[in-house]
Amino acid sequence: MHSVTYLKCLLCSTFLMIGTLAAVAQRPAQRPAQRPAQRPAWQSQYKPLEFEGMPFRVMAPIQIETEKKYPLILSLHGGGGKGSDNNKQLKDWNKQLAEPKRRNDFPCYVVAPQAQGLWDGDDLKKIKSYVKTLPSVDMSRIYIMGHSMGGHGTYIFIQLAPNYFAAAAPSAGSGLRRTEPFIDSEKIKDIPIWAFHGDKDGTCPIEKDQKVFSEIKKLGGVMKLTTWAGDKHAVSDKMIPGAGNGTTQSSSERCDAEADFMTWLFSQTK
Repeated sequence: MHSVTYLKCLLCSTFLMIGTLAAVAQRPAQRPAQRPAQRPAWQSQYKPLEFEGMPFRVMAPIQIETEKKYPLILSLHGGGGKGSDNNKQLKDWNKQLAEPKRRNDFPCYVVAPQAQGLWDGDDLKKIKSYVKTLPSVDMSRIYIMGHSMGGHGTYIFIQLAPNYFAAAAPSAGSGLRRTEPFIDSEKIKDIPIWAFHGDKDGTCPIEKDQKVFSEIKKLGGVMKLTTWAGDKHAVSDKMIPGAGNGTTQSSSERCDAEADFMTWLFSQTK
């Protein structure tokens, strides 16, 4: 009798174990928890903040000496940087500006705001208000640069405030194929501009930048245009270091012939 009872218990335990194993096998495999993507170390040089509802990332000079004034570079992101995460606006030229040697050679502020849409006058108003809060800024050396939508914004801003900026560097910034003409060359002819464009750009055709260059040349203005031979739209990483496939034209003898971008930029003053 005891043997029969023992055998029944053994069979029940066996069936229970088989059922448990089958249930476990049917469960979806659990993936190990993924760690949040670690941001590149250079991005930590740009401190996050919000001003009047606008996200900013700001890199100050390595050391601020109270008796000195420092230039400021306003960095305008392209369409891929739009949003409110306060990180997507940091682009390859921001990485280049954060390199230790460049920071030592060219001490300055780099201000990288983040827009929700195309750069406009309201954005510029907030940016100018924020710049006023920074210590030791050389207001005669406010520079602006950006690629694609950021290059478009560069052209917009220097038309809205031609007396505010000491120099401008728009890359692929003259508009999409469908963009209506928006650049009044008369307004910006006296601002030192160094524009960049790939000659195979199918997103923002180079012909629009060439038209601006021709107009400023006729006006005796101050513009350099570097054309990247064989390149398409993604040329933003070439503005600062340059590249062997670039050819630069100058609109007049008033242009600074300096070939190194950062040296050229920091030589410009109002």
